[in-house]
Order: sequence, then C-alpha cells, then structure tokens
Amino acid sequence: MVPAFLRQVSLFRRLDETQLQVLASLVVERSFAKGELIILAEAEGDALFVIEQGQVKVGLIHEDGREVILSFLGPGEVFGELALLDNKPRSATVTATAPTSLLVLYRADFLRLLLGTPQIAVSLLEELAERLRRTDQQLEGLALFNVASRLAKTLLRLALERGVEVAEGYALEVPPTHQQLANMTGSTRETVSRVLKQLESQGYIARHEGQILILREEG
Repeated sequence: MVPAFLRQVSLFRRLDETQLQVLASLVVERSFAKGELIILAEAEGDALFVIEQGQVKVGLIHEDGREVILSFLGPGEVFGELALLDNKPRSATVTATAPTSLLVLYRADFLRLLLGTPQIAVSLLEELAERLRRTDQQLEGLALFNVASRLAKTLLRLALERGVEVAEGYALEVPPTHQQLANMTGSTRETVSRVLKQLESQGYIARHEGQILILREEG
C-alpha cells in the first residue's frame, strides 16, 4: 500500500520501483486526531511529512493570538520539507483539521536516500518553487486587493487545488469555515460572511448543505 501511494506523490514521481521500495522502508506512519498539533513554529525539525489521509492547516500565530492561514494541504501533499535542507527551526505551525494519517521521513534517512537518488532533489526544488509562488501570490493579494477580491481569489484557488469538478463549476465539498477564510484573507469572520452573500447574490458562487460551488461563467 505505501509504495503504491508514494508513487502518486509529486515529490517522488521520478523514482523507479526499486527506489520507491527503499523509500517505503524508511517512512514511519503516524496518526493525529482532529485539532491535534503536528508542528509548532520555531520548534526544532528534522522530518518531512507526507499526508496519506486527512487534511492539515499550515499557518502562523501572532503574539496577540491572531492566526494567518497560509494553506490547507490534503492527501499526497507534503510539508516540513525545509527541515530536510537546512535543519533549522520550523517556519510555520501545522495542525490536523481532520483525523489525519502521515508518513514521516527523517532527515538522516532522506539525506542517505538523496545520495543514491538525486532525482528527488529536482522534485524537491520544484515543490519549493511552487510553494513559494503560492505564498507570493497570497502576499500580493493581501497588499493589492480588497476583501471581496481576496476572498474570490482564495475560493478559486481552493477550488482548482482540491475542488471536485461538476457540470456547474467546481464544488468545495468541505470548505474552510468563515473564520478560516478570514484568517486566509486578512479579514474578519463577519466580513467574510457578508462578502460570501454578495458573491452568491451576484451569481459567482452557490451554497448548499455546507458545500460551496464556484460557478462557471455562462457563455
């Protein structure tokens, strides 16, 4: 099961069957309950995590308790990869938002694997570049756009990343809460609720039984 799953992870897509078997022998499975802390920002880190099942929230906590959510990650996605390269403290806090199963690869094992399979280095650089690009776009949105624009862009990004394509558009079957959307867009829960109603009345989204549907443009 583990080698077959790892084959679907973009970070390891360049590995052959033998290399995947070696990787599978190195990872350790760990489980976390909903709401359980996985990584604390500024803590020492020496491992990469691959999400096998569930979902996690990556964010930053200010001294005054305010949270900025950087992203939600799901099955097949990785986090903690920076610790494999620089062995420095964690840059963000990661929390399970659902019962979550992770595959853990420790730095010493990763470095040994990297010596024999340099293809992973290329994939890791691509992964880091994509993560940096998303962060840059998020920061640009916070600086340049109003709340409605930031929220619309965030919903569209989430829909494209993890939504289910349907005839009318893309469905977010388990969307972030209003507070989580506020933390992702530098807003407040009340403002998010108001803007969602506006987007719905304008025909950009539809909401039904807890889902959010991002509607296609007609024509």
